[in-house]
Amino acid sequence: MKPLSFQIRVLLTLGALLIAIEVANLLTGNALNQFGVVPRTLSTLPYIFTAPFLHGTPTHLMANLVPLLLFMWLTMQWGKRTFLIATLSALLIGGLGVWLFGRSATHIGASGMVYGYFGFLVLAGFRSNKVRYLLISLVVAALYGGMLVGVLPTSKFISFEYHLFGFIGGLFAAWHWAR
Repeated sequence: MKPLSFQIRVLLTLGALLIAIEVANLLTGNALNQFGVVPRTLSTLPYIFTAPFLHGTPTHLMANLVPLLLFMWLTMQWGKRTFLIATLSALLIGGLGVWLFGRSATHIGASGMVYGYFGFLVLAGFRSNKVRYLLISLVVAALYGGMLVGVLPTSKFISFEYHLFGFIGGLFAAWHWAR
């Protein structure tokens, strides 16, 4: 992967983009949320690519932003190719899983990506056979293992489906490409 300065620029750019989208969404009365995923509605299938950028409230965005950027940065340590594969796996498996199996609602938010990177990070170190990656996996599992509760249906206003299928996407990427 590129040097740390490049990684930080990518993360700051993404963070700024997410904040700018949230501001635009607020100024339009959450009109952008129409680009979320509505399960089994064919017209919203392409929105698996836009839904992670949208949030219901600034609080929703802030709850996702720090773990998203942290987990993205840690995933970048596996290199550009693996990072891109982990990202696409979380995005596609998470989004398609929600589209196919989610509850009838508009699903938005970056938490599917957060859980995708989390799933990757927890498993990838064990698959890599490298001590530094194993340490990352152990630290992430120890500090954030409680996130696993989020893959269970605990609230009708939280898309546990995005959490679950994003997590599965991250595990898939780790299993196949972390070596």
